[in-house]
Amino acid sequence: MPKWSTACLDWEQRIVERRSLIPFDPLFPDEAEAALSVFKSLKIVDVAGQPTFGEACEEYVFDFVRAIFGAYDHENARRLIEEFFLLISKKNIKSTMAAGIMLTALIRNWRHSQELLILAPTREVADNSFKPAADMVRADPELSDLLHVQDNTKEITHRVTRAVLKVVSADSSTAAGKKAAFVLIEELWLFGKKSGASAMLQEATGGLISRPEGFVIYISTQSDEPPAGVFKEKLDYFRDVRDGKIDDPQSLPVLYEFPDEMIKSKAYLEPENFYITNPNMGRSVRQNWLERKMAKVKTGDDEEGDTIQTFLAKHLNVEIGMNLRANRWPGAEFWAAREEDITLQRLLDECEVIVVGLDGGGLDDLYGFSALGRHRETKDWLSWSRSWCHRSVLRRRKKIAPILEKAAADGELVIVDDELDDISQMVDLIRTIKEAGLLAAVAADPAGLGEMIDALAEIDVTPENNELIGAPQGYAMMNAIKTAERKLSNGTLRHCQSKLMAWCVSNLKIEPTATAIRATKQNAGDAKIDPVMALFDAVTVMSRNPEPKAQPKYQMLVFG
Repeated sequence: MPKWSTACLDWEQRIVERRSLIPFDPLFPDEAEAALSVFKSLKIVDVAGQPTFGEACEEYVFDFVRAIFGAYDHENARRLIEEFFLLISKKNIKSTMAAGIMLTALIRNWRHSQELLILAPTREVADNSFKPAADMVRADPELSDLLHVQDNTKEITHRVTRAVLKVVSADSSTAAGKKAAFVLIEELWLFGKKSGASAMLQEATGGLISRPEGFVIYISTQSDEPPAGVFKEKLDYFRDVRDGKIDDPQSLPVLYEFPDEMIKSKAYLEPENFYITNPNMGRSVRQNWLERKMAKVKTGDDEEGDTIQTFLAKHLNVEIGMNLRANRWPGAEFWAAREEDITLQRLLDECEVIVVGLDGGGLDDLYGFSALGRHRETKDWLSWSRSWCHRSVLRRRKKIAPILEKAAADGELVIVDDELDDISQMVDLIRTIKEAGLLAAVAADPAGLGEMIDALAEIDVTPENNELIGAPQGYAMMNAIKTAERKLSNGTLRHCQSKLMAWCVSNLKIEPTATAIRATKQNAGDAKIDPVMALFDAVTVMSRNPEPKAQPKYQMLVFG
């Protein structure tokens, strides 16, 4: 039994030096070369001269194909590496390569009536995968005799084994009930935007349980928004495998992305570095085209309407995060560095005063709750956040449903039903703070208070006793926004660990005028910011330096 590791600890050096990101030789060289011979003979019909893969590709393609098919142990009829993830920039023959790999698997397969599957997120992506495969068959007389192409059902059938390669889209229900042994998932980043995508992929890949010769291949570019859902899950997992944090020799990551130092220094903007995530440079990718494209998106003159963010994500595989959003909040740059293990109990134990901020509350919104405490000794500000939403948001905003479902699983979000017990839960938290003698005030958007006023009155938090305060909104919130970003910058504002909060921070967009600024959403509707606005509400009061509640003093009188 061969021994190997799929970790690639020196990947940053390898990728800059244009070396292979696969750190080991094929486990079974004969299997690798036999499959590679088939793959190299397939014709790329939509390229001038109809060259074969062997004539048109750089070595990285062949390394990937060798690794996939070279992991098959023929004697025991099982594959030793079962999952593969290729993250690569747009225009690096990604879909065409996918078609060639699956066609090779169809030809090399020995099991009769086998099912092979290319699962695409949309019909358009499905067509991009099926058409090259069908063209490869029709361009070769021997393949035309061996394989039968059915355009109407997007199927290619092996005439001898009756094995079928099917290309289906997630727009239909055809992914359910599949028993495919060989599965290729196209454009995983788009599945990350689909609610229930994780369950869909589990259903599509379930056939591998009884077919040990099979594999699953994920192929994707970076997302044009912060990674989410199943895409983020797979990306994080395969990065950890690559970096040696997870030991999983059955999973192989091949991730073309910039090293951390090049991201921090923005070296990815230098044209001489474009090759790092474009290994097929000089063939399917042209350097001068990328340079002209970047110049257009920078000036806003791109005829396709792409932005610098989408250019960086799709053509350079730069992950879109808080620091790449247009007109981002300056505080976003320091947000990740100020994360700590902060709980509400820690605030109760260590702070001398706590301000609660509330924002949101509509059925299409998140309801953000932020407890902002001032440390008893250091006077630093510590923030703990939680959010609520009605279950209907998952239906109305399907694009962000995976983000909300993950936040709920992590305990950062509570999803409520028609009983709408979100308010009662928040009131319970506020009661806990008040009974500890630490509540300075509850600050909220006056337009979103509604029934919260009556609920808070039950625990004697009212405008009359100055414990319920309407926080200024719009341009009047400028002072709170700037105060928060300055304190994040110098480290005197720190916050709890929350992926949902980080996502909301990344959604903030700052709109300036001649004399003021205001915070709004990057994209209307789907980009939720209510939890961050709740933090700003709390800052409006905390910046006034509220006094701690006077502790009762007791005096003993002794009468003689």
